[in-house]
This record gives sequence, structure tokens and C-alpha cells, in this order.
Amino acid sequence: MPNYNIFDPKTSKYNTNATNDYTKPGASVWPESATSKAVAQYFSINAANSASLGLLGGSVNISIQIANPSNSGKTLYLQQILGYTNVSLSLLSSFSGQVTVYSGGTLTSPSTVVPANLQLGSSVTSAATTNSSIFAVSGGTSFNLYPLFPGPLQINFNGSVIIPPGQTLTVNVLGTITILGIMGAGVEALWWEN
Repeated sequence: MPNYNIFDPKTSKYNTNATNDYTKPGASVWPESATSKAVAQYFSINAANSASLGLLGGSVNISIQIANPSNSGKTLYLQQILGYTNVSLSLLSSFSGQVTVYSGGTLTSPSTVVPANLQLGSSVTSAATTNSSIFAVSGGTSFNLYPLFPGPLQINFNGSVIIPPGQTLTVNVLGTITILGIMGAGVEALWWEN
């Protein structure tokens, strides 16, 4: 690649290239950084669970659910799923973990989670109904399954998963150890609405 000087040697003017979406429609920004943030429609929920598992080990689950009511008048766009699994072992043990994303699904003993508006100080509330549970998801159709290792997780969707009115998205994080230890799991979902 040639190394061009950004200053014109004769006039000493700074050479630039203007970006115009009309004449160069390939120029773009992330959708969530544009109108959704400008009108305070960018939201997040999270939940966590931990347990001290007995001599035979066991599992720790944490699930979150985002339901878009059929009369909401909004479409939800999944930006990202974040989370973690922690393992503090007192004996040598093996670990396995996974995060599963479902269309639909049912939570056992759900607890209401209030979505945080990521434009801090905004009074705009989400159209979604959101819950969490420390139990595995039942039913639904899984469409993403990722293996986990102890530590953080990040899955970027950038709006490619769309939750129209009347649809539900559920996420489950599961960690399992085979021998005595303390395990924690957490999950967070970020989305925008239009």
C-alpha cells in the first residue's frame, strides 16, 4: 500500500475523504448506537446464582427470559449475552458448562427482573416482560449452544436475533462439577427496542 502524505505539498491543505450515506451507502454505524440510544431504548437484565455443592458435586443453573408482549408495538433486537462461571474447588474435580439460547421456553419459579435503561437517568421503560430463575429451562427451541469454561463469556448478536411481538427469548447458563466445590454462574442480556 502506498504511503500518501495527508497534507498537500503545494497548498499545505489537509486532505480528507467525506462520508455521505447518500452517495456512499456502505458507510454505517451499529444500529444500537444510533436512534435506539438517542431515544433511550437500550436495555439490560442480569441474574446470578451460586451454590456450595456436596461431595458428589452437582450443577448450578441461572436462566433469564425476555418476553415481548403481543400488543407491545415494539420489536426487540438482541445485542449481546454476557456472563460467567466461577469454580472454587476444594478437591480435584472436572468441570463442564454451557450456555443455551432458546426461542420460547418456560421458567420454573420465575422471579421478575426489572430491565435497566442504559441511558442512565432515563425514565423510559422496556416493553418486555423479564424474569429469571435458578432452574433449567423447559420447552422452547434451542438455536444456540456454546460450551463454557470457568471464566467470562461474551456472545455478540448485534441485532441479528429479533424478538417480534408475541415471542420470547430465554437464556440458560449451566455449570457442573463432579466433586465437592463452590460454583457460581451469572448471565446478562442487552437489547434495543424500536
